[in-house]
Amino acid sequence: QVQVVESGGGVVQAGGSLRLSCTASGLFFGDYAMGWFRQAPGKEREGVSLISRSGATTYYADSVKGRFTISRDNAKKTVYLQMNSLKPEDTGMYYCAAAHYVYEYLGALRFASEKYTYWGQGTQVTVSS
Repeated sequence: QVQVVESGGGVVQAGGSLRLSCTASGLFFGDYAMGWFRQAPGKEREGVSLISRSGATTYYADSVKGRFTISRDNAKKTVYLQMNSLKPEDTGMYYCAAAHYVYEYLGALRFASEKYTYWGQGTQVTVSS
Protein backbone atom coordinates (compact mmCIF):
# COMPACT_ATOMS: atom_id res chain seq x y z
CA GLN A 1 0.00 0.00 0.00
CA VAL A 2 1.40 3.36 -1.03
CA GLN A 3 1.51 6.11 1.55
CA VAL A 4 2.59 9.70 1.10
CA VAL A 5 2.90 11.70 4.31
CA GLU A 6 3.74 15.38 4.63
CA SER A 7 5.03 17.13 7.74
CA GLY A 8 6.61 20.39 8.81
CA GLY A 9 3.79 22.84 8.38
CA GLY A 10 2.97 25.46 10.97
CA VAL A 11 2.42 29.13 11.70
CA VAL A 12 5.20 31.56 10.89
CA GLN A 13 5.52 35.32 10.56
CA ALA A 14 6.10 36.93 7.22
CA GLY A 15 9.76 36.76 6.31
CA GLY A 16 10.23 33.53 8.22
CA SER A 17 11.11 30.04 7.03
CA LEU A 18 9.70 26.54 7.16
CA ARG A 19 10.89 23.22 5.82
CA LEU A 20 8.31 20.72 4.66
CA SER A 21 9.08 17.02 4.39
CA CYS A 22 7.28 14.31 2.49
CA THR A 23 7.98 10.62 2.91
CA ALA A 24 6.64 8.02 0.51
CA SER A 25 6.41 4.30 1.16
CA GLY A 26 5.14 1.32 -0.77
CA LEU A 27 6.61 2.45 -4.07
CA PHE A 28 9.98 2.47 -5.80
CA PHE A 29 10.76 6.06 -4.90
CA GLY A 30 13.54 6.39 -7.43
CA ASP A 31 11.10 6.00 -10.33
CA TYR A 32 8.93 8.90 -9.28
CA ALA A 33 9.12 12.61 -9.86
CA MET A 34 7.81 14.42 -6.81
CA GLY A 35 5.80 17.59 -6.71
CA TRP A 36 4.56 20.07 -4.15
CA PHE A 37 1.18 21.72 -4.63
CA ARG A 38 -0.78 24.12 -2.45
CA GLN A 39 -4.33 25.28 -2.07
CA ALA A 40 -5.43 28.45 -0.34
CA PRO A 41 -8.98 28.82 0.99
CA GLY A 42 -11.37 29.61 -1.83
CA LYS A 43 -8.73 29.11 -4.49
CA GLU A 44 -7.81 26.33 -6.87
CA ARG A 45 -4.88 24.07 -6.16
CA GLU A 46 -1.67 25.25 -7.78
CA GLY A 47 1.71 23.72 -8.41
CA VAL A 48 4.63 25.01 -6.37
CA SER A 49 7.66 22.95 -7.28
CA LEU A 50 8.73 19.59 -8.63
CA ILE A 51 11.86 17.51 -8.81
CA SER A 52 12.97 14.75 -11.12
CA ARG A 53 13.51 11.23 -9.89
CA SER A 54 17.27 11.71 -9.59
CA GLY A 55 17.00 15.18 -8.09
CA ALA A 56 19.06 16.70 -10.87
CA THR A 57 16.21 18.70 -12.39
CA THR A 58 13.87 21.03 -10.56
CA TYR A 59 11.09 23.37 -11.51
CA TYR A 60 9.40 26.21 -9.65
CA ALA A 61 6.32 28.31 -10.02
CA ASP A 62 7.19 31.94 -10.69
CA SER A 63 5.59 32.97 -7.41
CA VAL A 64 8.13 31.02 -5.34
CA LYS A 65 11.22 31.12 -7.52
CA GLY A 66 14.23 32.33 -5.56
CA ARG A 67 12.53 31.73 -2.20
CA PHE A 68 11.74 28.01 -2.18
CA THR A 69 14.11 25.11 -2.75
CA ILE A 70 13.07 21.54 -3.44
CA SER A 71 15.37 18.59 -2.80
CA ARG A 72 15.14 14.86 -2.25
CA ASP A 73 16.93 12.01 -0.53
CA ASN A 74 16.15 8.81 -2.36
CA ALA A 75 17.73 6.65 0.32
CA LYS A 76 15.24 8.08 2.82
CA LYS A 77 12.40 8.17 0.29
CA THR A 78 11.85 11.77 1.27
CA VAL A 79 11.41 15.04 -0.58
CA TYR A 80 11.83 18.44 1.06
CA LEU A 81 10.62 21.94 0.41
CA GLN A 82 12.65 24.67 2.06
CA MET A 83 10.57 27.83 2.16
CA ASN A 84 12.29 31.11 2.94
CA SER A 85 11.10 34.72 2.93
CA LEU A 86 7.55 33.53 3.41
CA LYS A 87 4.69 35.84 2.51
CA PRO A 88 1.06 35.84 3.67
CA GLU A 89 0.07 34.76 0.17
CA ASP A 90 2.02 31.53 0.71
CA THR A 91 -0.63 30.47 3.22
CA GLY A 92 -2.43 27.28 2.33
CA MET A 93 -2.54 23.52 2.55
CA TYR A 94 0.57 22.04 1.02
CA TYR A 95 0.35 18.68 -0.68
CA CYS A 96 3.04 16.31 -1.82
CA ALA A 97 2.42 14.12 -4.86
CA ALA A 98 4.23 11.37 -6.75
CA ALA A 99 4.24 10.89 -10.51
CA HIS A 100 5.74 7.81 -12.14
CA TYR A 101 8.04 9.69 -14.52
CA VAL A 102 11.48 8.42 -15.43
CA TYR A 103 12.68 11.33 -17.56
CA GLU A 104 14.93 14.10 -16.31
CA TYR A 105 13.25 16.66 -18.55
CA LEU A 106 10.16 17.78 -16.65
CA GLY A 107 8.51 19.72 -19.46
CA ALA A 108 5.92 17.07 -20.22
CA LEU A 109 4.98 16.73 -16.56
CA ARG A 110 5.11 20.12 -14.89
CA PHE A 111 2.05 20.64 -12.68
CA ALA A 112 -0.39 18.43 -14.58
CA SER A 113 -2.06 17.07 -11.48
CA GLU A 114 -3.75 14.23 -13.36
CA LYS A 115 -0.31 12.74 -13.95
CA TYR A 116 0.40 12.47 -10.23
CA THR A 117 -0.80 9.12 -8.98
CA TYR A 118 -0.28 9.35 -5.25
CA TRP A 119 -1.10 12.27 -2.98
CA GLY A 120 -0.61 13.03 0.68
CA GLN A 121 -3.18 14.46 3.03
CA GLY A 122 -1.47 17.81 3.24
CA THR A 123 0.19 19.97 5.84
CA GLN A 124 -1.05 23.46 6.71
CA VAL A 125 1.19 26.48 6.31
CA THR A 126 0.00 29.79 7.72
CA VAL A 127 2.01 32.97 7.26
CA SER A 128 0.94 35.91 9.39
CA SER A 129 1.61 39.50 8.41
